[in-house]
Amino acid sequence: MIDVVGDVLMLIGGAVAALAGIGLLKFDTPYARFHAAGKASPVAFLIAAVGAAIHLGWTVASLLLVAVMAMVLTLPVGVHLLFRAVHRTTESDHMVIDQLAEAHASRRTDGLSDESPPTD
Repeated sequence: MIDVVGDVLMLIGGAVAALAGIGLLKFDTPYARFHAAGKASPVAFLIAAVGAAIHLGWTVASLLLVAVMAMVLTLPVGVHLLFRAVHRTTESDHMVIDQLAEAHASRRTDGLSDESPPTD
């Protein structure tokens, strides 16, 4: 019975990953694509890792826990950096309010470069 639970969890994780892939193909803007990949990927991996841990035992479960923690800690930072890189290099007409562009514009008028930290 426990093997069936592990199998179902791995299938659910695969389905969530497939939905994230469909989102990457179907969404129009890079921001929506990053959102689909950045939110669904760790969730899919977490669900599939729990299913695999059920099948493979405590030793492998501890290794999967390390992998899950690494993904959960590093993926948001990576997606945030990708968001900023796309925002700085592309023009987007779909944003109604763009606070990041306003902040960059005010830093340029204050004589600060993009690379230097703000001084208080």
